[in-house]
Amino acid sequence: MMKDIKVVLNDEMNKVVESLKHQLTKIRTGRASASVLDGIHVDYYGTPTPMKGVGQVSTPEARLLQIQPFDKTMIAAIEKAIMAANIGVTPSNDGNLIRIPFPALTEEKRKDQVKEIKRYGEDARVGVRNSRRVQNDAVKKAEKDKKISEDDSKKFQTEIQKITDDFIKKVDEIVVKKENELMTI
Repeated sequence: MMKDIKVVLNDEMNKVVESLKHQLTKIRTGRASASVLDGIHVDYYGTPTPMKGVGQVSTPEARLLQIQPFDKTMIAAIEKAIMAANIGVTPSNDGNLIRIPFPALTEEKRKDQVKEIKRYGEDARVGVRNSRRVQNDAVKKAEKDKKISEDDSKKFQTEIQKITDDFIKKVDEIVVKKENELMTI
């Protein structure tokens, strides 16, 4: 039974950690990153298409994103989608390429983003604790139904807590790493 619980617990908690990592890629640091455009969809002849589906995204410089559209007629639609996404940047084009310069973040903006990072981190911790609660409830139910002994129940709950502590530590490390990345100029 404990093996099943560990597998489910690790799977659920890994999903929480991966979700946190994905959310943090969308937070803009001082450097240009193509992942900032991940949530943006362009109206490609009536079909919402991800940015990577309408052009090649590259970062030729630390503070510059460049989009080379596969179809030059899509330049206006790509610019419109970027502006509508409200990610704090203004695209410009030369008829062939779209360039998105990333201005340096102000101290106030950095602090606001650190607050957002901490909020994402707390949401991830809550998700990890919810997974722990579900598995602890399953162990308590098994004990109540006399499927496992009280000693085994305590042992399982202790093991579940150890796994939970490890994942909380992972979440904290990810959050601190992102904060440090954001606060370095």
